[in-house]
Amino acid sequence: MLHRGHESTDGAGGGELAVPMAWFYAEYIAEELLRTGDLMPPTSFEFRAGRDALALTIFLSDAGGELSGIRVVTQLETWMSLTAYDQPWQDWVCERMADFTAEALESGGPSPDLELAAAAWRWLEETELLAPDLDAVPGGAVLGEDDGPKVWTPAWRLGLPLGHLAIHLF
Repeated sequence: MLHRGHESTDGAGGGELAVPMAWFYAEYIAEELLRTGDLMPPTSFEFRAGRDALALTIFLSDAGGELSGIRVVTQLETWMSLTAYDQPWQDWVCERMADFTAEALESGGPSPDLELAAAAWRWLEETELLAPDLDAVPGGAVLGEDDGPKVWTPAWRLGLPLGHLAIHLF
């Protein structure tokens, strides 16, 4: 552990502690959007899926580390379009992660922000959650929460529309 005052947030190397502020900030924004929407309990796996999908969208859409508090409102429309139902979000995430990885390699070291984003993406891809199968229900109408067929689906497929809805409700 480094002495207080010797920490670094720019990842400059030299044995200094690199703090993943960009990822933490993206995760914070995502969580606040979801909490404001009050779509589900913050302790649920669905909430985590929504938070991680939205945090990835926020983090990967940030051009040049310019995400700041004042720009959050101006980015809502961009995040809405990226998380929309008809968009190839999964492909976009893979492309952006590859771009960020290439940039990290060029800069000469691992990025703690990218490492946390990669861990979130891995969880979203590898974790499956039991959710209503809206494709199997005629008209998409289900009488009750526990009625109708359910299907195991990757967490990102459930989290993405939750994130989109949270942005819309904000």
